[in-house]
Amino acid sequence: MNNLVIEFTDKEITPWSGMVLFKQMLDKIDFCSALASIGLPEQGSNRGYPPAQLITNFLVSIWSGANCFEHLEVTRNDEVIRQIFNWERMAGHRAFKRYFQKFDQATNQRVFTSLYQWFFGNLHFDNYTLDFDSSVLTRYGNQQGAKKGYNPKKPGRCSHHPLMAFVAESRMIANCWLRPGNSYTTNNFLGFLEDTLEKLKGKKVSLIRADSGFYDKEVFDYLEQKQLFYIIACRLFYPIKLKLAYHKPWLKLDEGIEIAETTYQAEDWDAPRRLVMVRQQINQRPQAAGKQLRLFADEDIYRNYRYSCFITNLDFSAKTVYDLYRNRSDAENRIKEIKYDFGFNSFNCRDFWATEAMLNFVMMAYNLMSLFRQAILGTKVHHQMKTLRYKVFAIGGYMIKNGNRRVLKLSLQMKRREWFKGLWRATEKLNWPFLVPG
Repeated sequence: MNNLVIEFTDKEITPWSGMVLFKQMLDKIDFCSALASIGLPEQGSNRGYPPAQLITNFLVSIWSGANCFEHLEVTRNDEVIRQIFNWERMAGHRAFKRYFQKFDQATNQRVFTSLYQWFFGNLHFDNYTLDFDSSVLTRYGNQQGAKKGYNPKKPGRCSHHPLMAFVAESRMIANCWLRPGNSYTTNNFLGFLEDTLEKLKGKKVSLIRADSGFYDKEVFDYLEQKQLFYIIACRLFYPIKLKLAYHKPWLKLDEGIEIAETTYQAEDWDAPRRLVMVRQQINQRPQAAGKQLRLFADEDIYRNYRYSCFITNLDFSAKTVYDLYRNRSDAENRIKEIKYDFGFNSFNCRDFWATEAMLNFVMMAYNLMSLFRQAILGTKVHHQMKTLRYKVFAIGGYMIKNGNRRVLKLSLQMKRREWFKGLWRATEKLNWPFLVPG
């Protein structure tokens, strides 16, 4: 190491020159014009940053790895990023905090209804599957709405309990409502469902899927009244356990897994509903989903299986219903991704509605990244955000002037240059509205 010395350069270099691809995509879909049209809160001073710039800067910082306010500084001193996006100056994390405080409940409803409608209105797909889920976001301060409730990883700790809606076919997120941590899963669900359908207006939902947290008479009645097809996992109340325990026969699907169906009517239901039942042998399928039955202490046979069951109004075969529901696991994978790679569980303010606004922009950061995967990368492999940062965006570069043109010089190995040029051409050819691959 004796022959190694360090020196400094005044050349402005960015580690994120791959973001030029995202800039191209945002220009092609006219993202800034969309932001200007949705009624974002105005700044109270001429010295304030333009709202569209703040939101775009927020998204760029998330794509660059920011997952809390302090991390938003990751792009503040990046002169090349500033030039790529044609911003006069860069905002610090306090400017973002001040701006998000301008969002209240009415503003969120207006802004995000318009934003989601613009985005999904420009995606060509129909007859889609809508998945609903909730998540627990643990909080460590005195944020509004942070209450003690169901929190399996941090029992007794305050949290928020947001609701989310996912469009399965496009692998995108259609809605997010923040709720206090002591909210039950179905709290405000019907209002959330109506709001989600409004944000996806003009498209037909073919199936709704949800886990056992949404097992509720009001939910079933509403979906049937609206003539919406659904598959909702059952909560294993005692009468349903008896159905599982005594039902015969069971049809073998594969080694260690059997399926059956019957009807079930709870005491407060007006009519019976279809019940699809699955049991899996634990010794053959140790990772099987479901729960064991605990009915009789002396009957060991029930301990050999894990059971799961579903209420549905579909008339497909029981196996098809089960297969359709199993695909819902992708929604849970997306929740993990937005938590680990997009800061979903760490971006928060003291103000409740400011936090909800931030989380919905996190949803849009995810949706735009999903669009990038499908429209620009064009791969069937679902690369996680951390992989895309490493492979696509984390490229050293600097800006020069060549006459009247600005030129972004990329530090990229020779064998990867044609690949990057291909991505650049893909951004230039992007058609908007975009036809979501089937």
